[in-house]
Amino acid sequence: MKLALETLISEGVEAVRVLALGQKLNVSRSSFYWYFKSRQDLLDQLLDHWRNNNTRFIVEQAGRSAASITEAVLNVFECWLDEKLFNPRLDFAVRAWSRQSAEVHRIVNEEDDARVDAIRAMFWRHGYADTEAFVRARVLYFTQIGYYSLEIVEPVSNRLFLTPAYLLTHTGKEPREGEVEAFAEKMLSRTRG
Repeated sequence: MKLALETLISEGVEAVRVLALGQKLNVSRSSFYWYFKSRQDLLDQLLDHWRNNNTRFIVEQAGRSAASITEAVLNVFECWLDEKLFNPRLDFAVRAWSRQSAEVHRIVNEEDDARVDAIRAMFWRHGYADTEAFVRARVLYFTQIGYYSLEIVEPVSNRLFLTPAYLLTHTGKEPREGEVEAFAEKMLSRTRG
């Protein structure tokens, strides 16, 4: 599975082939089929892995308890700064795959909707009206997807420096005292550890 994920990310779905993966792993086709019923089973498991990581963590982070909307948005921001919570390379590999498969395209749209809906619900819980919560959720989510799409690379320190301005832009509110500092410490401790 690990090799299949790496292959999907680096070479695309067409390279995720039983024979090629078996050769790289130095195992026979029959050994490969001990773990996966078919290539389609492997592809289905790759999609499940993507859903159960990238989407699940956005939904979980958006649903976490928070004293303020800015703290809630910081919970979601953790996904953007921690690839254990959201792997942008995997996300774009699946999006590239979706351009070749109507079924995968449908699934990607469903997952995008689920992610936006979780963020919308987060804004709604913090008092934003339905339409405003929906638009703010879309702006927050699509901004980050665009950030990855443009392959913007910047040091974590720069992202953390800009965090108060991002929070104000996404929420219309200034962060509470200590929120950004606590978030920065948490993110920096993850990069150190």
